[in-house]
Amino acid sequence: MTMGDRLRELRLRRKISQEEVARHIGITRSAYSHYEINNRQPVYETLIKLAAFFDVSLDYIIGGTQPKPQLPPSGSPETGEMMALFRRMSPEQRKHSVSLISDFIGRQQREDGSG
Repeated sequence: MTMGDRLRELRLRRKISQEEVARHIGITRSAYSHYEINNRQPVYETLIKLAAFFDVSLDYIIGGTQPKPQLPPSGSPETGEMMALFRRMSPEQRKHSVSLISDFIGRQQREDGSG
């Protein structure tokens, strides 16, 4: 399987457009399209952004043997973004972020009467 095939597969599994992927990683849709059809190869920085966005290793994107990623049921673009941000945090930042999210969800559930 080529890198383009893998990128296309990852994108389709999330049910998002080339435009959405391109916007999230900061390139044009045209540039991303060329990656999927194997007309161009992304630069290293773009490969890193793609791996973080799709929550896979660089090795997997470039043709390695990492098992297919297990996407969360929602498979939303935001999930990939959140995971990429979470990986860049220190342990203390992660702990604080989880606490903030938990508090937010609890507050929302109380306001909705579901918690």
